[in-house]
This record gives sequence, C-alpha cells and structure tokens, in this order.
Amino acid sequence: MQAARPIGSGSPLARWIETPEGVVLPIELGQRGERAVAFILDFLIVFGIIIGLYLLLIAVILGGKFGGIGWLLAVVMLASFFIRSFYFAFFELRWQGTTPGKRAMGLRVIDRAGGPLTPQAVLARNLMREVEIFLPITVLLSGTFSGQIWQTLATIGWLAVFMFMPLLNRDGLRVGDMIAGTWVVAVPKGALFGDLAHGEAAEDAQVPSSSQYSFTTKQLDAYGIYELQTLEGVLRDRRPNAGEVRAEVARRIRAKIEMPEEDLADADTERFLRDFYTAMRARLERRMLLGVRRRDKHDKR
Repeated sequence: MQAARPIGSGSPLARWIETPEGVVLPIELGQRGERAVAFILDFLIVFGIIIGLYLLLIAVILGGKFGGIGWLLAVVMLASFFIRSFYFAFFELRWQGTTPGKRAMGLRVIDRAGGPLTPQAVLARNLMREVEIFLPITVLLSGTFSGQIWQTLATIGWLAVFMFMPLLNRDGLRVGDMIAGTWVVAVPKGALFGDLAHGEAAEDAQVPSSSQYSFTTKQLDAYGIYELQTLEGVLRDRRPNAGEVRAEVARRIRAKIEMPEEDLADADTERFLRDFYTAMRARLERRMLLGVRRRDKHDKR
C-alpha cells in the first residue's frame, strides 16, 4: 500500500496520494466535525426508516387484518437489521464512496492506496460500524433498562474507545477505516467539470470550449469510470501546485494511449486533459446505454 505524504506547510488535513499509475494527487481529509454531522444525518435517515417500518406494523396490528402478527414482527426486525447494517455500504457502493449524509457535507470515501474503492473495503469499514456503534448502543440500552450498572458502565467505555478513536490519530481514522484501508476526504469545491462536455467551464479554464484534440476508440478505452472520476478531480483542482499535477497526469495519459510525447504550455495541457475527459466521458456514456459499465482500466469489458 502506498502511503500518502503530508503536503508540507499547508492545511494539517492536506495530503498527497499516489495512484497505482504513479500519479501523485493532492487531497484534503474530511474534518472530524463534518464527518460526525454526516453520520448523524445518515443515522437519522436510518432511524426514520426503521421507525416507519414499526409504525406500519402497528397500523397493521390495529387494523386487525392479519391473524398472526409474529411473522410480521420477525420480518420487520429482519428488515431493520439489514437497513441498519447495509445502508452505508449500499450508498457507498452505488454513489462512489458517498452517502446522503456525506453528500450533504461534501465528503467521500476513497482508498488510501490510491486505487478504486473496492466492495470488500466498503463492506469491511461499514460492518465494523456494527461493532463500533450499533452493538454497544443495543447493549447499553439493555443494561440501562435492566438496571445492570456495571454492564452500562462497561458499555459506555466500549463506546468511548471507538467514538474517540478518530481523535487519537492524525488522519482521523475510524477502526473501520484502519481495517478497510480507506480515508474520508473532502470533495474539491469548485466548478464541476462534468459540465465540460457543454463548455460551461471553459471560461474558468481560460481555454476555448471547442475540441482541439481527437482520440481513437482504442485510446478512449484505455481507462474506465474510476479513471474518469480521478481526471475530473485533477481538472477541478485549483491549488497552487495544480498545474504541475495536471502536467504530470497529461504526460502519463499520453504515454498510456501512445500519443506523441511533446512539451505543452499550461493552457495546452489543460486543453488536452479537458478534451480527453470530454471524449472519454462520451465514450463511457455511450457504452453504458448499451449496458456496458466499465468500472476501471482493469475491467476488460
């Protein structure tokens, strides 16, 4: 695993991360407070869904439409368990590392090694949440209602260890993040370069919106959705060293797709990357219309 390096004198949350292709990119870790708010928002959604299920069960019972309620209660309890356990994993897999709460706070889960976020990592970090939070809360409530003071105190200690873990390491990692090899990072603010296909970011990039570079189908098929999202982050970056990063990314892309190597001015570098992004996005979208969703460059579809 390639560890990221601090960015020096910048923000204490700033890091470099090196992708498997050898491209070094700047990222910013999500603030602990923002992560806590994102979790609370997601928790309220989960809690609201579960409460809704139980209210529906109560309505069915009061309506007297079913003679045997035991199996309905079992179904509701099982559904509640799956919602609680897989809500986070479902959204992080479907929404590229985000949940409704994380989207609201501008956060995203990424792989600390710089590679694609794998289903195994998503499941590992989120199943650990059961041990970190949900299970001790269940035990805490059980001990409180049964009057077992020592069980209650032990469970509070259990919760405290896991809840304060992000405060005890410089990267703000949960135990789930440590096991899964993930980070929660801030999504770069600024113009969304998904609009590049329509020329809306041309003024910000200070280059014309018309396409200057053309690419073959073989060249566009060198990468997948993950690399497209990575390139989007590079184009959106407006930090002081962003020009150097874009120049290095452009050089590696040209080498990968076997285009002639040449020195590019800053405007030409951004023009090349923007044209390549637009063409690759269009290619991937056309393939998705045909039912082919290519996740990354390793996906041979």
